[in-house]
Amino acid sequence: MNPIIAQFQDQPALIDEGQGAWLQSSLLALGARIDEIEKMTAESAAADFWFPEDDYRSRYRPYVVKNGILHVPVKGVLLNDFPWAFGVYATGYEYIYQAVKRGVDDSNVKGIAYIVNSGGGLVAGNFDLVDRLYALRGKKPIRGFAEHAYSAAYNVISAADPNGITVSRSGGVGSIGVVVVAIEYSKMLDAAGITANIIRSKPDKMEGNPYEKLSEGARERIQERVDAFHEQFVASVARNRDMKAEAVDATDAHTFMAQQAIDNGLADAIGALDDAITAFEATFSEGDEQMAELTQADLDTAKAAGKTEGLAEGIKQGATEALARITAILGSEAGKKRPKAALNAALKTSMSAEEAAAFIGELAEESAPEAGAGAPKGMLKDAMRGSGNPGIEASADEEADKTEVSRAAKTLAMVKG
Repeated sequence: MNPIIAQFQDQPALIDEGQGAWLQSSLLALGARIDEIEKMTAESAAADFWFPEDDYRSRYRPYVVKNGILHVPVKGVLLNDFPWAFGVYATGYEYIYQAVKRGVDDSNVKGIAYIVNSGGGLVAGNFDLVDRLYALRGKKPIRGFAEHAYSAAYNVISAADPNGITVSRSGGVGSIGVVVVAIEYSKMLDAAGITANIIRSKPDKMEGNPYEKLSEGARERIQERVDAFHEQFVASVARNRDMKAEAVDATDAHTFMAQQAIDNGLADAIGALDDAITAFEATFSEGDEQMAELTQADLDTAKAAGKTEGLAEGIKQGATEALARITAILGSEAGKKRPKAALNAALKTSMSAEEAAAFIGELAEESAPEAGAGAPKGMLKDAMRGSGNPGIEASADEEADKTEVSRAAKTLAMVKG
């Protein structure tokens, strides 16, 4: 067994249970190149992480920037102590971190895109990587684009910016769980007449080995490790996605198609990945280059300012509409003949002008007003003054308020009260 495959033997893994064939085929393809990998690793021990473009090793540490967007592959089996990206077969946690870190420091990079298609990988190194990626969030816009992002790969993509995960329509995400496969050969050895004699210094030494039946104590201790890693996984995703840990845990390590993932909070958008990346590039189009330098704090501040501005505009509009309603009720034909009832309907009910006029019209007419029918002169002005807002008054000609809209907001509050 080659050393890469051996890392998964009896060890906790962040792998989707439906990806067994994919895992095996990817590891076998990688194992066939183990000599090349070991040679490159030995040659690179004392070198800088990044190689010149004409160095053959640079193809296994790709640094691809297109239209200002750094494309970081997160593909194949995800491995610890593996500083390479071998196409669709495997990607190392150290490579991912180094690529993102370089992109953050590169003035030519306006945004960073995680390009994800992976069924998962090793527990070892995954949580440390995701913590480091999370610490870089906000330095530059970071988005995640997934065909499939399961288990270890989902933890990685969850470290993208808030509202930053796009899933293809045929893709999926999830599998937030941990698994250990403890292989046992004891029956096969018995059938072959082979006996494994294990001499221990302590009863629990070498527990969970493949040569004898798994003891209940060994099973319990393995389960404890799995549960502990699961809690860390849930906490990591909950932090990254700003979700409750209970909601993340409730996904029960299932995988979800695109729309399901949006519904349960694990993704934010559905779309063809090429189109989604093109749209991401477009956010840094001509005249918008400064966006690349915006941090998440800048974006949050801008969002808050937008909400404040929208609220102020809403108050202005509401106040204007409220005063128009009052004036319409008092100036209606029914209101002119029943001014006191009209004023009460305007200030003490939430009826529309049309509803108020119809209601007032059913009431008995009040004593005839002086010449120039309508609400007694000064009635609206007196009402406004009585509300504690003397600056909101009707004009001499139309008894309609024309004062500042900001002050009119106070009248709106009085009407509601």
